[in-house]
Parts: sequence; structure tokens; C-alpha cells
Amino acid sequence: MGIEWSSVITAPRDEVFAWFQRPGAFTRLSPPWSPVRLVSEATSLSHGRAELALPAGLRWIAQHLAAEYDPPRRFVDEAVGDSMSAAPSKLLPWTHAHEFQAVGERITQVLDRVDTPVPAAALRSMFAYRSRQLAGDLAAHQEAHGRGPSTVAVTGASGLIGSALSAFLSTGGMTVIRLVRRPPSAPDERQWDPAAPAEDLLAGVDGVVHLAGASIAGRFTAAHKRDVLDSRIEPTRRLAELAARSGARVFVSASAIGYYGGDRGEEILTENSSRGSGFLADVVSDWEAAALTAADRIRVATIRTGIVQSPRGGTLRLLRPLFSAGLGGRIGDGRQWLSWIGIDDLLDIYRRALWDETLTGPVNAVAPTPVRNADYTATLARVVRRPAILPIPEFAPRLLLGAEGFQELAAANQRVHPDRLTAAGHRFRTPDLDFALRHVLGRTLSLHVHD
Repeated sequence: MGIEWSSVITAPRDEVFAWFQRPGAFTRLSPPWSPVRLVSEATSLSHGRAELALPAGLRWIAQHLAAEYDPPRRFVDEAVGDSMSAAPSKLLPWTHAHEFQAVGERITQVLDRVDTPVPAAALRSMFAYRSRQLAGDLAAHQEAHGRGPSTVAVTGASGLIGSALSAFLSTGGMTVIRLVRRPPSAPDERQWDPAAPAEDLLAGVDGVVHLAGASIAGRFTAAHKRDVLDSRIEPTRRLAELAARSGARVFVSASAIGYYGGDRGEEILTENSSRGSGFLADVVSDWEAAALTAADRIRVATIRTGIVQSPRGGTLRLLRPLFSAGLGGRIGDGRQWLSWIGIDDLLDIYRRALWDETLTGPVNAVAPTPVRNADYTATLARVVRRPAILPIPEFAPRLLLGAEGFQELAAANQRVHPDRLTAAGHRFRTPDLDFALRHVLGRTLSLHVHD
């Protein structure tokens, strides 16, 4: 039982081992389809322990073994019990040896040896995912090496994108400061008042990533619209101004392809395309303008994000159970364009925006291959191995979102292309929708990373 899994990474052994030592490594390697949640990360590979939350309120403790710690060649962790959570380790013993061999000056073989009753067939997709994540993350960090800020403040760090981005940046050797609205509970947190940020909030920070804002998803009532606006416009303006006064080098703000309006037909939309009409177009226009108030003193990039693909949140989190039950289908005639982005590609774009000084103003964060709604539906159904024959009745999303929300979200028709990134020679990890969905849903054993 158990598994032995080998992969080859294009990076020096010391660099690969250092990646595992940094905060965020477990988060970056944890499959998004897994029900396991990280409670606390090990502080050391030599003797630290990580705590994981399992379904049914169970806890899993992974203890690193000091006697097996041999940097940069090896570290080992095993499942242990304590007074509160001994059951998982007794029922499912697990010892995981991580070994690193230098194949060449810049080539490392990573070997995972897991001793457990779990059969290898049940573990292969997880280790294939881990290998792709490690290779992709290290490639992105190598491209940015020595460029851009070293200390980055992040708002919205507990959200889908913010939590993944914080882990991604910290494994790259950056210091990440999470700006939170509650009293700080960890050394890497600072309390942020969006209405009146403290003048010393960004002390020592040379880059800011601003992701905070009320969720756009929801019924488009007057109260919901007000929350969306109030959580974005003035807080963004105040934070951008503070970043400029504090001496930061770059301010990267979230934005959205809602800028282009709900229905642009067959028009190919680039960063130079005109603004559309509707509530979201108005919100995004004002949101970006708020960030750009500081553009005369600091580089500002606004990341116009498409539909993010991750089962941990967003649209895919809602669609996955429906499609897995065979209840998924296209919306309407399915001809509307859907501009999507894999979550790891989105992280790479934020990473690039921090160091690439040519990226200023709007940047379309979408895959280079938008698809029609019917094609998206067929692809997701194929990946989860279920039929998707019947269209989704329009009354369901209309009921949830209201008529306006339905037109601007569920039935949006936006054919967006990432022209700025293409011109910069940016490399996408998962430009193909089928592979992107298989990657985040654990439906492939391929180690392929797109060239």
C-alpha cells in the first residue's frame, strides 16, 4: 500500500527545499477538491507539526521527525494523535518521506514515499497535482527573481484569491502582511480600517495587493448594490493614496471584466475596448478610477478578472455538485461567451503585476481561449463524467440574482482577450479549459505543464 511518486523540477535542489520550508507550502500543495482544511501550518520541517481539519470534526496532526531531518536532502512527517484527535492516526497511519536529489546544477528530482494503508490509485491524482503546483510556482518565482517588492500587504487575504495568493507569494520568499479589519491575531497581520486607514499601516511595505470588497454575487437589490459600491470605491481610493504616501513601489487592485458590460456579442474585448453599460460596468469604472488616483506617484495596475476556476469558491464551487449529480446544463442557447481564468494563472498574473513595470492600468486576467457557455458546459460535464443534456431553466438564476443580476452575471456575454499579457510574453499554466478543470478537480494524472 501507499505510493512512491517521482517528479523532476527545473530548479536547484537548495531552491526546491527552501520552497518547502517557507510559510504557505502546504496550502499550495493541498488539492482544492479535498475536504481537508489546514488549521495550523508547521513552523519547522525538522520538528514542527501541522494540524488539519477533516470532515465530521476530526483532526489530523502531522508531526515532522527531527531524526529524519537532513536538509536539503530529506524531511519526514507522520500522522500522530493527541488527547483530542487520536482516531485518524490510529485508523489511517501515514508516514511521508520527502526526498530531494540533485540531478544536475538546476534539475532536482523530488521523490515522495508514503507508507499508508491507502492504495496508490487513490493518491496518484493528489501527487500529480502537487508536482504541477511545485513546478509552476517555482517557474513563476524564478521569472520574478530579484524584481519587484519584497514586502507586500494584502487585503482580502482570507478570501478565495487572497488566501491562495498570500501562500503563493510567501513560498516565493516574499514577506506577506495581511491587512484585516478585526484585531490582529498573528504576527503577519495588521488591523485595517477601510474608512480611515492608519497613517503607519503600510510602514515597511513596498507593494500592495488590494482584493477586499463585498461579493458581487447576489440578488441585485438596492442594498446589495450599495454594499458592492461602498466596499470598493472609497476604501480603494484611501488605500491607494496611503500606498503612494508611504513609499510603496506598486499598487495592484482587483477589478473585473464586468467593465465591458453584460452583453458585447461577438466583439473581441481588449484593454483598449470601450466601457460597457450596466451596474457592474459603472462599479468597475469607478473602482479603477479610485485606484488610479495615485497613479501619478506610484505604479498602479488593475486586474480585470474573468470567471475564476476553483472548486473552493466562485462559480465552479456552485456548479460542481450540480454537474456531478448530472443536473448541470447550458444557460439559454449557450452561445454567450465565457471568459475564464484558472486560479493559479490568476496568481501568476498578480505576481507579474508586482514586478513587471510595463504593466500599468488595466490588465485582462483571462485565459487566451474564451469559450461559449455551451462549450464550457460540455467540458465540465465531460471532466466529471456526467451528462449535461438539459439546459438550466432561466427562472432559477433569475430568482437568485434578479433580472438585472441574471443579465450581468449568469447570462453575461463577454469575449475578452488578454492582449496586455500576450504582448508581455506571459506564459499561462492552463490555457486550455479541459486541462484547467481536470487540474483543479483531480481528474488527471498528467504532469504536463503548458509550454
